[in-house]
Amino acid sequence: MFIKRKLSKIIINEGIKFPVIGIFGPRQSGKTTLAKEIFKKYKYVSLEDLDVQELAKEDPRRFLEKFDNEKGVILDEVQNTPELFSYLQGVVDSKKRPGFFVLTGSQNFLLNQQISQSLAGRIAIFTLLPFSIQELNIKSEELRNLMFNGFYPRIYSENLNPKTFYKNYIRTYLERDVRLIKNVTNLGLFQTFLKLCAGRTGQLLNYNSLSDDVGVSVNTIKGWISLLEQSYIVFLLRPHYKNFGKRLIKTPKLFFYDTGVACSLLEIENPDSLYTHYLRGNLFENFVISEITKQHYNKDVDPNLHFWRNQSGNEIDCIIEKGQNLTALEIKSGKTINSSFFDGLKYWQTLSKTSPKDSFLIYAGDENQKRSIANVVSWRDLKF
Repeated sequence: MFIKRKLSKIIINEGIKFPVIGIFGPRQSGKTTLAKEIFKKYKYVSLEDLDVQELAKEDPRRFLEKFDNEKGVILDEVQNTPELFSYLQGVVDSKKRPGFFVLTGSQNFLLNQQISQSLAGRIAIFTLLPFSIQELNIKSEELRNLMFNGFYPRIYSENLNPKTFYKNYIRTYLERDVRLIKNVTNLGLFQTFLKLCAGRTGQLLNYNSLSDDVGVSVNTIKGWISLLEQSYIVFLLRPHYKNFGKRLIKTPKLFFYDTGVACSLLEIENPDSLYTHYLRGNLFENFVISEITKQHYNKDVDPNLHFWRNQSGNEIDCIIEKGQNLTALEIKSGKTINSSFFDGLKYWQTLSKTSPKDSFLIYAGDENQKRSIANVVSWRDLKF
């Protein structure tokens, strides 16, 4: 089952204006499938193949020259052969063939390092995350099933059991990517750290608390958080700093790119268990914010998302900043709307002097409503 990706049209229209196209994102988010679908006549080369890696590393120039007579070439998981990047620059500058090289990769840090040194100004970069609910277009699906199953393409294309898929996904991540990006000697401690991060999803990131619970230094925790960000496992939602009142919270909040990964790390047994899980509200908030993040990347727009909280406990779960316009989102996991759900938005409107039309309550129910204080939007209709 092939599901058309939202990024396809943008890559076709905008990406081919550049000599190099980069499609980056987490492992198994569909990068290879997307590249092959768009560039059907291109030569495909997997740089996870050890023999191919060896050829590329031993003689990068000769390796790249092999493709001169091709219509184009897809170099998959290109972070495995950083030796190619400086030679790519030379080939790109001499040949001047728009859209000839398509690079995919799943380690953001390694790729950014090489791109900034060799391909700056020569590459159009796109971020492909797992499916969005818009891409899946499964309006009848239950929320709890989607949050538990997550959105990795193979679960849907191959009808895989999510529990089995994520167990193996996390094991592969630990054994391959973690060791490739950073020299983590104790994978057992790192796995404990991963599970503790899942238990803190949607919460303020407290490095000292994680350090105490894992039994490693604060600097190690900071390095490991950075590693999770670089490999597209988690992202940090930064606080909004505009001075709407004094004494603002300045610590970021921790979220997972995919709720299926978080549910697996939390050892949630089945979708029904989400109803009573102590992190149900946090996971729903994670679900909503990750969906909005995907929507932005699918439009080739960097997500300019924040949250706002002061030390008195007043909070807005998500603020979308577009120029001077601020859109405030309050996220509630309840299916029945309670008047108290609007308290934070009322406070925010008074403080920021913003209009109710720029305020939204996102909830787990199915009905959209227009109210005087805010727009009420079902999780099924997230379009920001």
